[in-house]
Amino acid sequence: MTRTPTTTSSTSPTASPAASPAASAARDGFTVRRIPQTAPRIISADEAWHGEQPYAQDALALDFFGARDDEEFGRQPTRTSQLPDPAPLVGQLAQAIMEVVSGQRPAPQLIRHTAPTIYSVIARQAMVAGRRRAPGPRRPAIVRRVRVCEPADGIIEACAVVVSHGRVRALALRLEGLDGRWLVTALTIG
Repeated sequence: MTRTPTTTSSTSPTASPAASPAASAARDGFTVRRIPQTAPRIISADEAWHGEQPYAQDALALDFFGARDDEEFGRQPTRTSQLPDPAPLVGQLAQAIMEVVSGQRPAPQLIRHTAPTIYSVIARQAMVAGRRRAPGPRRPAIVRRVRVCEPADGIIEACAVVVSHGRVRALALRLEGLDGRWLVTALTIG
């Protein structure tokens, strides 16, 4: 690799060691230039969704710190007419919840159907039940009766009577239509 010399002003051999980098680079035949700003322009959410700004190749798609974040990225309520019949689901959920609480079924099977606070309570009860579980086969829980009512559109309140290990237990559930599916947001086991 060869370097072609450039014309620079002559410097004395006794130049101070604290000379600026630009001066030493100029002495060595290099040119110091500033790095150009390359950050893309940020398009706000309103501009992106309402087409107020044409698409630009070097622009980021969204401003995630806008005022409408909760409206666009939060959970979206779903109407009852857009969801399946809740009665069979309540029966299946009641049986699954009783089996998880008694230690017969792993708790992560309910994670998709329950809110995070409800899931944490069920998982904790399942962990305690797993420690107390007696050896040997156990019968699955049997759902005897399910009652469902709809106090508002997209909200279901239900109760179920379940026989589990010779005990009759009652469950009260509140299901809300969120993101296109039913989600258990409140649960009481009696």
